[in-house]
Amino acid sequence: MSTDTGVSLFSYDEDQGSKLIQKAREAAFVPTGNAGFVAIVTYGLYKLKSRGNTKMSIHVIHMHVVAQGFVVGAVTLGMGYSMY
Repeated sequence: MSTDTGVSLFSYDEDQGSKLIQKAREAAFVPTGNAGFVAIVTYGLYKLKSRGNTKMSIHVIHMHVVAQGFVVGAVTLGMGYSMY
């Protein structure tokens, strides 16, 4: 008794680029949140040299909170948009 349906699992294999594009179309605010996160982290690393008298750990914590807040805000806006 065989359960072969004739459909190969390899026929559904997609490359990473097409998966990313499909996910971006389904939830447009997720890539926006990720891009904002990367931009904030890049800015934080750039400003690391000119942080003044602020300790390194405090600077990193502030950048982490700002980046995480941007991602949460983008996901929240996306959820609100999809519910509306």
